Amino acid sequence: MKLPRDLSGPDLIRLLAILGYSVTRQSGSHVRLTTQECGEHHLTVPNHVPLRIGTLAAILAAVAAHHGIDRDELLKRLLA
Repeated sequence: MKLPRDLSGPDLIRLLAILGYSVTRQSGSHVRLTTQECGEHHLTVPNHVPLRIGTLAAILAAVAAHHGIDRDELLKRLLA
């Protein structure tokens, strides 16, 4: 599945809440998210509009690896 080109940091943060991620802190334009599902996992999401495609790909790869699914399955869960 192709990555969305117009996804912003705040939009991604809202989507990741579906998987149990919540904001733990913010430092400048970067937001730290944490989940306890499938073990503890931390992410840093830039609060930019839009997110660069490489940044988005890296964040989604980290989330998919933590949850033990591939990126396409993760996108289906988040964007459905």
